[in-house]
Amino acid sequence: MKRATMPLPMIKVNEYLACCEKFTTLRKVISILSHIATFVRNIGLKVFLLAITLLNSSASFLPTGTKVSTIVIDPGHGGKDPGTSGKSTKEKDIALKISLKFGAYIEKNMPDVKVIYTRKDDRYMPLEDRAELANKVKADLFVCIHANSLPGAAAYGTETFVMGLHKDKGNFEVAKRENSVILMDENYEERYEGFDPKSPESYILFTLSQSAYQESSLRFAQKVEDQFKHKTGRYSRGVKQAGFWVLWRTAMPSVLIETGFLSYGKEESFLASDAGQDAMAAGIYRAFKEYKTEMEAIN
Repeated sequence: MKRATMPLPMIKVNEYLACCEKFTTLRKVISILSHIATFVRNIGLKVFLLAITLLNSSASFLPTGTKVSTIVIDPGHGGKDPGTSGKSTKEKDIALKISLKFGAYIEKNMPDVKVIYTRKDDRYMPLEDRAELANKVKADLFVCIHANSLPGAAAYGTETFVMGLHKDKGNFEVAKRENSVILMDENYEERYEGFDPKSPESYILFTLSQSAYQESSLRFAQKVEDQFKHKTGRYSRGVKQAGFWVLWRTAMPSVLIETGFLSYGKEESFLASDAGQDAMAAGIYRAFKEYKTEMEAIN
């Protein structure tokens, strides 16, 4: 004899889907909280609270009418840190030469703008000190200049990064490479409050706070890439986002410009030439001039 079973209660489809959606959301929240707990243990409560403070105090953009009178130009790497390299070039040298040319354009044509360099020669400067300098002088814009490399691949072109979440592995790898310079610093665990550039968990730090100046940073970054593409004649790989420590710690619009791939022969030759360096510097200058004009306009 077959045992009778009680009929299951009918659930409306929309109620069922709503229940599933809530469950999925709950799982995501639990996952995020679990990662945050691990993050707080790894990197410390101090930095976690700092991130929350930045999140609460951030604004979506700088209003027009904002004066752009001080720029900090940051040539990547230097000294004991050569950065990437090509067959005959080092990133630290290319970055410095383009940076000095970029700054010279501003100094010659915009006497109302104060230009400050994180370095003007071949010296090592920790990421922490670069950001601290920009914050100390209350810069209106922070521009890091670098050169890329991807040995074994035919990658070429320019990229301009702003602080944000790396949405693909390539952006994450660039961020890891640039952030790994902190491992050269003495007591880096203490100086960078437990941040590990090789650990994905450490980058949760950047998911907790979006830059207060993200929109302004994106605006300048797009102008840079537009200049490279339409005026300088370079291949633009576009504007991207990734978790760069030095950009996160600066309290102003900031970008990191990858001027090309030293691992790609033709691009290395271009960036190693005086004409190529001048062309890149001029492109960044024109972007800056346009950005400054827009930001200082009053509606």
